[in-house]
Amino acid sequence: MTGNVVVRKIERATPEVVEALGEAGVATVHEAAGQTGLLGPDLRPIQDGAMVAGSAVTISCAAGDNIMIHAAIEVIEEGDVLVVATTSPSTHGMFGELLATSAMRGGCRGLIIDAGVRDVADLRRMGFPVWAKAIHALGTTKAAPGSVNMPVVCAGATVSPGDVVIADDDGVMVVPRQRADEVLEATRRRLQREDEVRARLRSGELGVDIYGFRARLEDMDVSWVDKREE
Repeated sequence: MTGNVVVRKIERATPEVVEALGEAGVATVHEAAGQTGLLGPDLRPIQDGAMVAGSAVTISCAAGDNIMIHAAIEVIEEGDVLVVATTSPSTHGMFGELLATSAMRGGCRGLIIDAGVRDVADLRRMGFPVWAKAIHALGTTKAAPGSVNMPVVCAGATVSPGDVVIADDDGVMVVPRQRADEVLEATRRRLQREDEVRARLRSGELGVDIYGFRARLEDMDVSWVDKREE
């Protein structure tokens, strides 16, 4: 399937898997997934302390044109996250309070956009979490076709419809829907290991010993001395 299209129905990971990945957080899931899936650091939260996890509804827009975001609102289901990519660089304010009102009505949990947003005070007041490349009041057109629920490249990462998107203060990452169960199991194992290490650190052990770094440092010819020679 190619061209300009709005795909109404997509497959999604189960809500339980999405929620569990979100609770673990971006940094932990990124490590558990083999350090894959991070979107670029240009995407910044417009609020502090927010976390969102959901299934991606992907949108491809022309720069400075948000008509496809309006089209996407129709296909949102409860628990989805809008992921917007532009076909060329843009910092236009492509999403604001009115679109957020409509998206929330459809069950949307938040927005990831490789462009700009506006009405930031309203979005914060509404509790609608956003990660964006820019905050800018520059207006948009509604004239260029695009696509909804086709694969996009957002902030350097490929996102397919239905992938699990996680965002928090550490950034944004995507877990391919087909890997969601596998990555969740790896995440749970990592969380268990972190609990064990945390307890050892609190007891006074050092990371260089817990992780075996002392021997590695010695192999790298790093020596420990009591005083620096003058």
